[in-house]
Amino acid sequence: MENSVSKHLILGSSVLLGLCLLGFFIFKGLKTFSDKDRVVTVKGLAEMNMLATSASIDISFSFAGDDLKDVIKQTESKKKAVIAYLTKNGFLKSDISIRNLIISDKQKYYETEWQNGQEVQVKIDRYTAFQNLSLNSKEVKNTEDKSAKIDMDLVRNDLTSTLNTNYKFPELNMIKPKLIAESTKNARIAGEQFANDSQAKLGKIKTASQGQISIAGEYYNGEEGGEGSSKPEEPFLQKCRVVSTIVFFLE
Repeated sequence: MENSVSKHLILGSSVLLGLCLLGFFIFKGLKTFSDKDRVVTVKGLAEMNMLATSASIDISFSFAGDDLKDVIKQTESKKKAVIAYLTKNGFLKSDISIRNLIISDKQKYYETEWQNGQEVQVKIDRYTAFQNLSLNSKEVKNTEDKSAKIDMDLVRNDLTSTLNTNYKFPELNMIKPKLIAESTKNARIAGEQFANDSQAKLGKIKTASQGQISIAGEYYNGEEGGEGSSKPEEPFLQKCRVVSTIVFFLE
């Protein structure tokens, strides 16, 4: 008799425990299913300035004429004078790179032009010699000032040339991880604000997408444009910008 009662008690307890566990899992399943629709989508913006690692000043000039030897002689003479000016003013010869002389030969002395409604033959120079020097600038932030001073000095010394400044920046992959991490962090801050306002808790990431990294700067010539990002005023700086879109669960 007692064994029969004990068996019924054990069986009843097992059934009750099973029903409780079944109810718990059904509740968790329904809650999980309902939580799938409780999400918040936020965007995280990150911007970072990149400083140029090196800079250079390009100095170029040319001579034209019909006598090739004379054109080359004038170009060589001016090149030596420009180098003499640079070394005299504290620049090392090791910082000066001399590009190969380029000779353009039009193979003719006259060109046809329209003047006053009729064709006329206009005399042109057959040969043109182009010479370019590149000056390495170790003080990146002062490159523009150096270039302006050199330009004025060359004009005063009857060595007028065309000057351009160029900057070399770090590879984008060097700062890309930090940029993305910052955008994700800012997205989470925005998500937590939404969660607090709705009296919920920010959960795990459901989905995330990284926007295109844009680069803005006067001396940037890459494939990705700087759309949406203001251009830095200093030419030795580039501004990198990314906006990440992240979907968080709300608990």
